[in-house]
Amino acid sequence: MKNLIIVESPTKARTIENFLGKNFTVIASKGHIRDLPKSSFGIKVEDEKFIPEYRVSRDHSKIVKEIKELAKKSDRVYIATDEDREGEAIGFHIATAIGANPHEVPRIVFHEITKKAIDHSLKNPRKIDLDSVNAQQARRLLDRIVGYKLSPLIASKIQKGLSAGRVQSAALKIVVDREREIKAFVPVEYWSVDGVFNETIDSILVEYKGKKIGKMTIGAQKEAKEIEETLKKDSYIVEKIEKKQRKTSTNPPFMTSTLQQSASSVLGFSPRKTMMVAQTLYEGVQTDQGVMGVITYMRTDSLNIAQEAIDLAREKIKNEYGDKYLPSKPKYYKSKSKGAQEAHEAIRPTILSFTPQIAKGFLKPDEHKLYTLIYNRFIASQMTDAIFESQSIIFASKNGKFRATGRKLLFDGFYRVLGTSDKDKLLPDLKESQDAKLSKLKANQHFTEPPSRYSEASLIKKLESLEIGRPSTYAPTISLLTARKYIEIEKKQLIPTEIAFKVIEMLEEHFNDIVNTSFTAKLEEDLDEIAEGKKDWQRVLWEFYTPFIQEVEKGKKNIKSQKVAIPTGEECPLCSKELLKRKGRYGEFIACSGFPKCKYTKNVDGTEKEKKVLPILEGVKCPECGSGIVERKSRRGKFYGCSAYPKCKFISTYKPVDKKCPKEECGYMMAKRTFRKKEIYECIKCKHREDA
Repeated sequence: MKNLIIVESPTKARTIENFLGKNFTVIASKGHIRDLPKSSFGIKVEDEKFIPEYRVSRDHSKIVKEIKELAKKSDRVYIATDEDREGEAIGFHIATAIGANPHEVPRIVFHEITKKAIDHSLKNPRKIDLDSVNAQQARRLLDRIVGYKLSPLIASKIQKGLSAGRVQSAALKIVVDREREIKAFVPVEYWSVDGVFNETIDSILVEYKGKKIGKMTIGAQKEAKEIEETLKKDSYIVEKIEKKQRKTSTNPPFMTSTLQQSASSVLGFSPRKTMMVAQTLYEGVQTDQGVMGVITYMRTDSLNIAQEAIDLAREKIKNEYGDKYLPSKPKYYKSKSKGAQEAHEAIRPTILSFTPQIAKGFLKPDEHKLYTLIYNRFIASQMTDAIFESQSIIFASKNGKFRATGRKLLFDGFYRVLGTSDKDKLLPDLKESQDAKLSKLKANQHFTEPPSRYSEASLIKKLESLEIGRPSTYAPTISLLTARKYIEIEKKQLIPTEIAFKVIEMLEEHFNDIVNTSFTAKLEEDLDEIAEGKKDWQRVLWEFYTPFIQEVEKGKKNIKSQKVAIPTGEECPLCSKELLKRKGRYGEFIACSGFPKCKYTKNVDGTEKEKKVLPILEGVKCPECGSGIVERKSRRGKFYGCSAYPKCKFISTYKPVDKKCPKEECGYMMAKRTFRKKEIYECIKCKHREDA
């Protein structure tokens, strides 16, 4: 009996094929095989109904033909796409494209790509979930409606190439609002009075003449200095000593958002990179037991864990760390998200015997880092809580009271696996009523700080808390904002550009729903209810579409042009195209309308913008035009290029030298580089090498 299994990814296909016999063929669709057309709206709207015009893309026509031929030769065809709405929709479109009945084709699902999971899924096939397909379809059409109807309007009123999106614009407003807070922030002065007792014990004033002293209580230098002078004269005793035990609870295993946040803060990974590496770990890597997926599905907002996985984790904890690290009962976690897919699992390792120590010999460095993060977080989630002792000493005089605090780790619990950067801050053993010596006393000036800009991790946390978007949308949303030049990332901070403010201002005034986080979250709830079969997807779309299109039509007539580029009537001296007056982060300037092909710019007063003069390499001429060679820098690092750029586009990764290739038929320029720890000359053209 011949069986065909259709998945999305070639890597996933190869991994699954390893587990199955000769009777199974596994092929990858390579993602969506049918989608809305790229060059047109692709949605017919008739009688309050939306009819999507799906097409098989050119780059997928060959694979669709191959799947069709394999399906004809097979006795049974299984759809095995990812178990989320996107995967359900891909499965539906595959079935439709190959002529199978989407209502009847067997659908198999698994949260991990291991032999046991694959065998179990084949024994328990189900049907394609059409409610999930409709929820994905509604999301796709909503995003197309906003993108195709609103983006051209923004581009016509502000600047070419701009776009808007349902989740994208709501996320951008969050970043812009934070920048507005920072710009509007006015620092407030406040003072603290800090003391050192018995030479080593740091403390802070908490009470003065019977009045509680909080962070902002002392607002002026004069008041602080008066308090300082008074308290310097006092004598002190240890009035009170308190010691309390408190527990630090274990964190749950990762879901998509928390994995992206932790990978960003701990490993420095961008959300996009985190998901790419996690995809590889899920789809299959080489292990000591063969090729298989080593983590469960990485796009999830669920914190559920299979009971079998919990039992294995508890067994490992007991054997490796002992009974005191094992709670009396297993720990279960529940997601706070209303729309969480509770049928899914949290992100966890699939093979506990494949420890990070063993994995190091099989995984690439970035894969190993992320796998270690996931593995340790899962094990720690089933361990006992850590126990700390918090310590507090009150030093008192007739006029004031100072508090010193410390803490001590009594039992490390889950920190045994995760480790902790918190060091014990121990207070010395003192007795109540004993005298204390005030060694130092000083009034210190402070100012309140503005709110910090969002990082990629903190923006994801914010989006999650507002229930905007879903696990699969966080990373693409940030990537899109960066690609559209709406935000720049500097030192991990998200900084909105000038154009971002203009776009958000226009949307706030004329399309407030699009940037309203509550409205966007409500749409996500509607999509969840469609997936649960509680709402009709056509009705949800129509209720959004009607008022939205009316606002778009009004906007075409009523929104005044806010274009940041104003024609000057002058010609560019380099390419003869019109020069435009533009606004940038550092004020107005004149630039060529042919940008980015032509990069001519000058100041508004007509003077040439100062250009950084790059030193020309001595004795080296460009092999293409004879000009000098200069050292340049890009995001990827240092390189060498022609000084006549953009007229001449010669570049070299390695430093060119005044030496020609000895091969007569070549005679091109050579570069100096290190090869296998040895200095060599290498021809830039034919790659001929010789010792330096």
